[in-house]
Amino acid sequence: MRDWLVGGAVIETDEGILLVRNRRRDGSHDWSTPGGVIEDGEDLLVGLAREVEEETGLVVTEWAGPLYEVRILAPQMGWRLRVEAHRAVVFSGDLTVHDPDGIVVDARFVAANAHEEHLRSCSPWVREPLMEWLSERWEMQRGFAYDVVGQDRSSMKVTRR
Repeated sequence: MRDWLVGGAVIETDEGILLVRNRRRDGSHDWSTPGGVIEDGEDLLVGLAREVEEETGLVVTEWAGPLYEVRILAPQMGWRLRVEAHRAVVFSGDLTVHDPDGIVVDARFVAANAHEEHLRSCSPWVREPLMEWLSERWEMQRGFAYDVVGQDRSSMKVTRR
């Protein structure tokens, strides 16, 4: 069973929330907040800042949170994932896409009336916690848990616990 730790960044301006468009291995695209896999032994916030800068060109120097934690279990695919989402409090730089992994192909600040449209095609464990936080703006960290059944992305069924 492979264990993944992922950091997610919630970055807002007057223009909206920052979302990145990801190109998946199967050629499909979806939108999410910036972030990614934290390397073994790497501090989560250091890794999250690294991922944000790699994907968007923005340099985050202060974080708040975590806002929420998401745990996903996909035993048939052989992985378990924990995501910790933090809000960027202080950041600088110009928004540019230069992801060394080639996954992020676009980045933009999305206005509140377009969040749902952009997030429709992403995984429920990405969409639901973010949409709920954007709607409620809670102060204390919340937890979310999902079970995934299926052998691959095209056949998987996701259930929220």
